[in-house]
Amino acid sequence: MPQYSFVSIWEVEAPIESVWAAIKESEKWPSWWKYVAKVVELKKGDENGVGGVRRYTWASPLPYKLTFNTRVVEVEEPHVIVGIAEGELNGTGRWQLSQKGAVTRVQYNWDVSTGKRILNLLAPIARPIFEWNHNKVMEAGGEGLARLLNAKLVSNTSGE
Repeated sequence: MPQYSFVSIWEVEAPIESVWAAIKESEKWPSWWKYVAKVVELKKGDENGVGGVRRYTWASPLPYKLTFNTRVVEVEEPHVIVGIAEGELNGTGRWQLSQKGAVTRVQYNWDVSTGKRILNLLAPIARPIFEWNHNKVMEAGGEGLARLLNAKLVSNTSGE
């Protein structure tokens, strides 16, 4: 299966606590993140969210959707959330937040392989398109977060 490693960075002029709340409450993502089609809580986690499982359905600029479950395995409020994805994408996602002055930096590391047969078959020729697609989805997330928080988006980058 093809492996992908992405790093996305959003820098937002907003308090880390506000950014943390928006990221942690992923069931609300569809209201502000353009390409999040649906989030369903399958299992409640502990008081920090560890052990919780959610099913995510993502749309994209390309004409396909991906659905996978993510189990939260680590939470260090308000700095780190780590989840393990299984389904049409398999791997690890890590949110890391830090604050410098008025700016909160959000870094998302997404190390995954595709579990969808057609994506695996197309990967050798379509990899650059899949990477572009991922970057557009993440850029929309940074823009949506800034709108949600009525904050200035200082930086919004994605790549491999």
